[in-house]
Amino acid sequence: MLTLEQARTLTYRTVLYHDTFRNADDTPERWRINGKVKTWKRTPGRLEVPLKRGLRQYWYLTDANLVEFSLTEKEALGQDLFDEVDRVDALLD
Repeated sequence: MLTLEQARTLTYRTVLYHDTFRNADDTPERWRINGKVKTWKRTPGRLEVPLKRGLRQYWYLTDANLVEFSLTEKEALGQDLFDEVDRVDALLD
């Protein structure tokens, strides 16, 4: 999950991973930043970042859909949670 502060520091060609959309091999979809982060002075909580996936798929990362993207593939898969559960299970055994 991205925060507003993390989204403001994104740069061109940075790769983001979608939390819910998956590829055929069950890996998170990779979206690349395709332009400059656009912010507004009047509404500091608003931003737009152009994204690209594949040859013809374009989208915008906005303040409304920040929670759908992660900076790492591990975060997008929720591996941090699974690692913690495995660690606790090992301690209980």
